[in-house]
Amino acid sequence: MNYAEIKNLDIANGPGLRVSLFVSGCTHHCKGCFNPESWDFNYGQPFTEATEAELLHLLENEHIRGLSLLGGEPFEPANQAVLAPFLQRVKAKFPHKDVWCYSGYNFEQDMLTGNLGPWEITEQMLNCIDVLVDGEFVIDLKNPNLRFRGSANQRVILVQESLKEDKIVQWDDGEGLELD
Repeated sequence: MNYAEIKNLDIANGPGLRVSLFVSGCTHHCKGCFNPESWDFNYGQPFTEATEAELLHLLENEHIRGLSLLGGEPFEPANQAVLAPFLQRVKAKFPHKDVWCYSGYNFEQDMLTGNLGPWEITEQMLNCIDVLVDGEFVIDLKNPNLRFRGSANQRVILVQESLKEDKIVQWDDGEGLELD
C-alpha cells in the first residue's frame, strides 16, 4: 500500500487534534473529489514499518485525540490488508484514542456484506474503527456547513455501537466522542 500524506496536527477530519493518514488508491473517482491524485494506487510513498513507527510516535503526543484514515479509499481491499493489522496495533497501544475512517463505501451494503474482499480483514478494520464517515462524495449534495463530511448523503456512524445494536447509530454532531 502507498500513502499520499500524513498530517500530524489535523483539525479538519474528526474532533480535536488528530494524526491523519491519507492512503493511496480509490476506485470511486467521485466528481469534485478534493484529493483526486490519491486515486492512483501507486501515488505517494510506500507504507513501511518506518511509516508505521512514525505514526505511532505521532500518536504518543498527549494532545492528539486520535487517528483519522482518509484517501484515497481505506476500504479498498488492497489497502485493508495493510491497514487492518496496523489499526490493531494502534488500538492496542492507544485504547483511549479514537479512530475515524472516511470511506466512499456504504456501511451496510458494502462493508457488512463482505463485498470488499475477505470478511475477516474487513471485520478486523471495523472492530478498530470508532467512527465511520460513509458514502461517496456527491457534488450535487455538497454542503460546506456539514461537520466532518462533504455532502449531505454521507453519514457519521458510531461503528461499535452500530455493530452491537445491529442498526445504524449516528454520531451526535453536537458532542465529542468519549471513549471508555
